[in-house]
Amino acid sequence: MNFTLTPAATKFIRTMIRADGDASSGFRLAVSPGGCSGLAADISVRREPAAGEAVVERDGVKLFLPAESRILLDGVTIDFADTPAQTGLVFTDPKQVSCTSH
Repeated sequence: MNFTLTPAATKFIRTMIRADGDASSGFRLAVSPGGCSGLAADISVRREPAAGEAVVERDGVKLFLPAESRILLDGVTIDFADTPAQTGLVFTDPKQVSCTSH
């Protein structure tokens, strides 16, 4: 899996797992194309992966990734932002072409 988790994203995911799961739980990250803004994510803490989900460990956190997410996350940097405008995971995809209005 060719994606990067920043330390801020790793800390956020660890906090979510501690709050909603136990030591064996993982973080389900289902991403979908989000139009001009890049990727949209559906996140949850689960005890085990669903059928067809890959288990990927990064920096001590266990991620459960559906097939489509594994494709969409190729080359992406996953960060966490906590600003007045946005709180949550932020996906930076160098392949993403920004939209322009016509």
